[in-house]
Amino acid sequence: MSRWGVILVALWVGVLSGAIRAGDIRAAPPHRTEKQQTGVAQDKPGKEPKLRHEAPCEKLDWDEFVKALHPPAEEVQQLRQKAEQGDTDAQLRLGSIYESKNHAEAIQWYQRAAEQGNVTAQFTLGTRYEFSLFPHAPPNYPEAVRWYRRAAAQGHPDAQSRLGSIYSTGYPGVPQDYAEAVKWYRRMAGQGYANAQFILGFMYAHGEGVPQNNTAARQWYLRAAEPGNAEAQNHLGAMYEWGQGVPQNYGQAVAWYRRAAEQGDVTGQFNLGFMYTQGHGVPHSSVEAAKWSRRAADQGYADAQYFLGGMYADGHGVPQDYTEAIQWYRRAAEQGHAGAQLSLGLAYFDGRGVPQDFVQAHLWLNLAAARHPPGATRATAARIRDTVAQRMTPAQLARAQELASQWLPHEETFASAPCP
Repeated sequence: MSRWGVILVALWVGVLSGAIRAGDIRAAPPHRTEKQQTGVAQDKPGKEPKLRHEAPCEKLDWDEFVKALHPPAEEVQQLRQKAEQGDTDAQLRLGSIYESKNHAEAIQWYQRAAEQGNVTAQFTLGTRYEFSLFPHAPPNYPEAVRWYRRAAAQGHPDAQSRLGSIYSTGYPGVPQDYAEAVKWYRRMAGQGYANAQFILGFMYAHGEGVPQNNTAARQWYLRAAEPGNAEAQNHLGAMYEWGQGVPQNYGQAVAWYRRAAEQGDVTGQFNLGFMYTQGHGVPHSSVEAAKWSRRAADQGYADAQYFLGGMYADGHGVPQDYTEAIQWYRRAAEQGHAGAQLSLGLAYFDGRGVPQDFVQAHLWLNLAAARHPPGATRATAARIRDTVAQRMTPAQLARAQELASQWLPHEETFASAPCP
């Protein structure tokens, strides 16, 4: 296969597999609230964690790429001749060429290569069926699993990852089966993939497909954490912070949080900042807490933005500055952070850091009351919202309710550096 043929197929498969592997990484330990120190490693992360995935910076000659996507007829004819003779690389290349022109023919060539054992074709077919990349066809999970299994049996790590993810979640035609998920993640982990090692640690910690075992969880987290997996470093830090499966050791917790933080991981930065506020494993320092919280906040991490807003409001580690506090509360609130929405609503009600505005106060308090879990904080948000409503005109109240009904969270992203 030509260089650009390889790049074309790799681009299709690589973009998917990059997102696929990112999607398999379980969420980092859940956040802490300002007055509640929850057991970070106890709570179970969501099934679909919000993660930022940055593709590597690579230069691409666009003219050459387009040429590879639309090769001259003579080259296609030569590929067809090789493909008819059983050349699986040519079959795979034809599949990628026809994918933008004739999906039926693309499937035919992918399938011919896959049936002969071409692992890339097997994995590619799996992605096409799982992610509904054939026109007018819904996802076909059993067919995706069939092809992933064939690729995974040959040791294809992304196919093993997809099988683990599909069986962990369960989809139409493929029931949830944690034991089967563990089997495929274990095979991937055995090849040295830190993401799979981390997930195995998570599954042992929560008893998914295996008996719950904190000792085994720690072992798998450690295997992933030592070479640099930030999620594993955070979970390992949490085990030491809360004494889960290991003796409580704040120094070890700080060491693992710091390793995650220093490679730019927002949860590690936030956790490290929190340890400085408590003086756990490090001398108490509001200045250090603010520094690490800011690093996470600058990257769009809503919990850190909310925490930093509180530091500016109280003057802890930074000069007291209500205007600056409002900016951080707003960034977190716009992402859907209920605590920040409550703080922003109170600021508009009191006119602190912003001009007093009952419409905005009612909007943010209403959102906070809707998003907070049942409990005292939710009741407080609802009570203050109702107090604000008593001071509003009917037109103001209608406007606030209209804004609340139209509001949607906006997750922050951060741009990667341009290619040199």
